[in-house]
Amino acid sequence: MPHATPPRRRPLPSLCALACLLATLVAAGATGCGDTSSGGGAAAGPDAAGPYPPASTTIVLTDAARDRSLTVEVWYPAVAGARAAAEQGEPVESFLASPDDRARYADLLAASPDPGPSRRTGAARDATPASTRDGYPLLVFSHCFECFRFSSFSIAERLASHGFVVAAPDHAGDTLFDATLPLTTDVLQIRAADVRFVASALLAGMAGAERLPASLRGALDAARVGVFGHSFGSVTTGLVLQDDARFVAGLGIAAPFENPLLTGVAMSRIAKPALFLVAREDNSIGEIGNQFIRLNFDQAPGPIRKVEVTDAGHWSFSDICHLGDDFRPGCGDGVRQTAPGEPFPHLPIDRGIAIGQAYVTAFFLSELQGAERATGYLAAGAPAELVDVAERP
Repeated sequence: MPHATPPRRRPLPSLCALACLLATLVAAGATGCGDTSSGGGAAAGPDAAGPYPPASTTIVLTDAARDRSLTVEVWYPAVAGARAAAEQGEPVESFLASPDDRARYADLLAASPDPGPSRRTGAARDATPASTRDGYPLLVFSHCFECFRFSSFSIAERLASHGFVVAAPDHAGDTLFDATLPLTTDVLQIRAADVRFVASALLAGMAGAERLPASLRGALDAARVGVFGHSFGSVTTGLVLQDDARFVAGLGIAAPFENPLLTGVAMSRIAKPALFLVAREDNSIGEIGNQFIRLNFDQAPGPIRKVEVTDAGHWSFSDICHLGDDFRPGCGDGVRQTAPGEPFPHLPIDRGIAIGQAYVTAFFLSELQGAERATGYLAAGAPAELVDVAERP
């Protein structure tokens, strides 16, 4: 007997409302790599795996002050002996603890096209962490609306291979299997508090963090903390960058930081290195949403970068592109946002993921590890016909 599939993902009327609102506003004139033994980087460029086999583990953190429990995936650099296990990986549904949830996710994968959503991980489960002299930079990832902490696991694995620790919480109440929270400013505040709490817990060794491998505890560098996120997670990233001085750099994928629907973020208050990864044919936030990313770029105090990817859609950089019917934008054939009504094929999914891996890794290697090769990649990495890069100091 087939397992029950999850209820259909709620439609996103808020995104439609955002497009209409933004359109109104626009019409109105709204304006050195260290050596690999230290964990400081790698000789490999950001468009390739670094020297470490990536590993991952799952922990549960409880924020007693908010009466909120968060399942958190942590990716980290592992010892060389973990390479075979990392290359073998695991089925993606192994991220889910409940057998019923694993079966539901497997059913979604079975109903999805191939190529489509990623089906196997590339990390060793619970492997021994690599040693470090200088401490590992910590990055916290915020997932998209009604997604999962592992929705962009390929990017997290690439970062771990280059010497980063990446922590990604399931925003409780805002995942595909427990969708109860709406797309609102109040929920934005909840998600940003999740990100801040996860960073605090891992840096300070709060209850739950002791479930990390022993050699990883105390190995995080509190002076090198960053944040990144996709879609609603991008807006979350902007709020965290604005309000928490511990986060020194941030990257948003496929959504603006500041916008008039999810309020509370002001680009004028974000004077930290940032990068927007833009899906030029984003068929979720639409062309008008991309115009607001460009406006964010223009209004930021800097330093800021913007990378626009030709033929990419909203889910092109993620591991859940075309997971069932709910994550279709950006996968296979579509209709252009830049030329309404014109049919076209989106960027191949594996190419979109590779671009996301490369630019996210390059940004954080440059900003948190001072890797000159990564800085050069940001300026002229991918072919010009695929990527348009802009930068303001």
